[in-house]
Amino acid sequence: MSDSDAFCEAFPQAYLAFHRRDGRRDGLTNASRAVLTHLAGSGPITIGEAARHLDRAQSVVSDIVTQLEGHGLLEREPDPDDRRRTLVWLTEAGLARLRHDADVLDRTLVARAMEQLDDTTRRGLIDGLRALTAAARREESS
Repeated sequence: MSDSDAFCEAFPQAYLAFHRRDGRRDGLTNASRAVLTHLAGSGPITIGEAARHLDRAQSVVSDIVTQLEGHGLLEREPDPDDRRRTLVWLTEAGLARLRHDADVLDRTLVARAMEQLDDTTRRGLIDGLRALTAAARREESS
């Protein structure tokens, strides 16, 4: 059996062992997720700027921001360059929620399994996966 065949046979088993089973996208609407994701990439911006970037009405984005702020996921802060403007930005809870929402694997299950491996095996697994991903990206771009 080739290494590629062995990997392709092992991968589904690893996914089944570690995938999230907790309804990973509970509680965030697609619109809320879009606002959080955009802010994570753009940095603090005004509601008007967010509305233009997301191609939504300012009133719609304002309502979403108010809802997310009420859940502690966003906060408003004065623009340091222009005190008349208010910026919106992710709180630590907002960043954590966005990371959790994007996770495919159950971090707790992975951590428990990793604890059973020695340091060399753990490091080799992580380094090997990163190297394989980098090789795929190089292949894709050539």
